[in-house]
Amino acid sequence: MTEHRFQVDLRGVVDLLSHHLYASPRVYVRELLQNATDAITARRAGDPDAPAGRVVIEPLADGALRVTDNGIGLTVDEVHTFLASVGRTSKRDDLGFARQDFLGQFGIGLLSCFMVADAIEVVSRSATGGPAVRWTGFADGRYIVAAEDGAEIGTTVTLRPRPGAEHWLTPAAVRELASSYAHLLDVDVTVGDVRITEPQAPWEAAHNDPEVRRAALLDYGARVLGTRPMEVIDLSVPEAGLRGVGFVLASPAAVGQGGHRVYLKRMLLNEDTTKLVPEWAFFVRCVVDTSMLRPTASREALYEDDLLSSVREALGEQIRGWLLDLSVNDPDRLSRFLRVHHLGVKALAVRDDEMLRLVDAWLPFETSHGTMALRAFRQGRSMIRYVETVDEFRSLAAIASAAGTPIVNAGYAYDTEILERLSRVDSQARVRRLDPGELAAKLEPLPPGQQEAVAPFLETARAVLRELGCVPLIRQFDPVTMPALYVVSQQARTQDTVRRSIDSVDELWSDVLSAFDDVTVEHRPELVLNWRHPLIRKLASYPPGAALRHAVEALYGQALLAGHHPLRAVDTAALNRSFLTLLDRAFPTENV
Repeated sequence: MTEHRFQVDLRGVVDLLSHHLYASPRVYVRELLQNATDAITARRAGDPDAPAGRVVIEPLADGALRVTDNGIGLTVDEVHTFLASVGRTSKRDDLGFARQDFLGQFGIGLLSCFMVADAIEVVSRSATGGPAVRWTGFADGRYIVAAEDGAEIGTTVTLRPRPGAEHWLTPAAVRELASSYAHLLDVDVTVGDVRITEPQAPWEAAHNDPEVRRAALLDYGARVLGTRPMEVIDLSVPEAGLRGVGFVLASPAAVGQGGHRVYLKRMLLNEDTTKLVPEWAFFVRCVVDTSMLRPTASREALYEDDLLSSVREALGEQIRGWLLDLSVNDPDRLSRFLRVHHLGVKALAVRDDEMLRLVDAWLPFETSHGTMALRAFRQGRSMIRYVETVDEFRSLAAIASAAGTPIVNAGYAYDTEILERLSRVDSQARVRRLDPGELAAKLEPLPPGQQEAVAPFLETARAVLRELGCVPLIRQFDPVTMPALYVVSQQARTQDTVRRSIDSVDELWSDVLSAFDDVTVEHRPELVLNWRHPLIRKLASYPPGAALRHAVEALYGQALLAGHHPLRAVDTAALNRSFLTLLDRAFPTENV
């Protein structure tokens, strides 16, 4: 049996990195800074008296880039072992240090430099002793190692741009990339003569006044987000070595958006991370630093594991706690928040009883008695009735209020689920969907003696509406301005839906659906005519005939439109027919 070694095509590996692992060549700056920072960490671990860490980035006049650090450096043997072996790294246990102390973990970071350069030159001298060494690697897989005189302890990496990649190494590009990735690092990083690292993270800065600190963090959030946030929430998950802040957006956001800025051991990992907080908390954008969460191989996202799930849950609890604290200590600020982000709060209330209590007490709902919180609406009421669509609410709100049956509009996201869960926070709360047929039965009947007088009119209306699958009723109700109301009881709703479907599908499906169509007169939709409206009184005294039939058709069509009910072909035909006929009657032909 003969043992063989894999042959690595370095150009193929670089192509794999640039097209499938890294999102952009811009990461080469991060990888250089990562290597330098890890080298400084390694030197500190071995020598507590080592000088303060520094990284100097110098764009050169000829278009090249030089990055120098005063870290632990490499010996000649380590150069051969680590710089020329794909998948190994000088920052792991091979050098005797714990893996979690370092940013890099995968041993491929230096190869990212081949995305912008055809050659990489490394001059290094180890703090453990031995001569300095110069290593030059080429994108075609060759490398050269030579002795170097006079080098100080640490490492210098020099890149010369490959054709077409010159713009990645310009001073402006390097300064922007280095500032973005490294501004929170706890080592001194300079680009040219300008220091780009900050002495501490914004959330670590001490302030005597909490409001001054809040204002400073909101200013920082405005720089990060591009717009000033509404609020700031302190975040901390010790088990993941995570600290930072969450910014509450000042405008509504869509579910599923990312936008979280995550630092790993103070090096920027990604500024558009997703799934850091629960889905319901889409109104928050986080800026956090963590030392324990695992990055993916590209170090551009977080690895989905149990620890990340635990962090997501913990951050959700802290955001939830902030909301509950506002409800107790700062109702005005809570009201401003709810006006913008009610959707996220309602999403949480569907599964969380504490948030359900907050929604019950503070979130305004649209009701037939005006906009108010649910707790205020149900005061003195044994039953809360709601409708499931906005259109149904608009058509029934005034009638329900006049009939002494106030209703809640549950036509928006999560409203129905919230109403159905109210008994979890109030055992006395009884909630039921409104049956419009029940509402019609509560409307005031005609005065005694009027039924016989309107019988001819009702007979005509009954004949016209029979062809439209509807039955007429005459009642008295407010508002007086509404001549007719189209009402579909829950019993009739299913049959009505089937009947409308039959009219809109082909013959095969029509035959299938007809098997479910057992509509009876008692369960048909009702056209409730308002006796208080002058037009209805006038029509009731009009002699039966074509004009009266068309008037009934017109009332039917107007009620459908006013209630935002869908129109079948037969409904549209009746509406058009009545409109044109009545218009023709209004303008009779005159002889010239």
